[in-house]
Amino acid sequence: MNRKQIEQATLLLLRLVAALLIFQPGAKKIFGWFDGQPNGGTIAIGSQPWVGGWIEVIGGVLVFAGLCTRPVAFLLSGEMAVAYWQFHAPKGAWPVQNQGAPAVLLCFIFLYFAACGGGPWSLDALLKGKRSSTDPESEESAG
Repeated sequence: MNRKQIEQATLLLLRLVAALLIFQPGAKKIFGWFDGQPNGGTIAIGSQPWVGGWIEVIGGVLVFAGLCTRPVAFLLSGEMAVAYWQFHAPKGAWPVQNQGAPAVLLCFIFLYFAACGGGPWSLDALLKGKRSSTDPESEESAG
């Protein structure tokens, strides 16, 4: 593998791991997976945690696949910023005090994907490649 391939593989791994990390709390809230809610409780339909859970589940799946990566990652980045400031920051000034480090990290990881996209090993790149190869304008500009 050359350096560019290593960078692409590393970007893919970061995208997959971040997607799995955001998917899990959403699946816990919505489906009760991963030990579910404390005391076997459920989340009220339409509540803020319920909406956040669906954003995490759907967003995690889409980012994992690399589909609509930029807008979905932007939404997830915002959700993590809200999670930090609403739920973690009131418990202390620093992430190490308020257990908010994962929210901060995911916020900035998803902000990075919102800026750069899912990378060359994503459905976005695959669809873009198919569109540009069948686009008559791209053939004219190539010649």
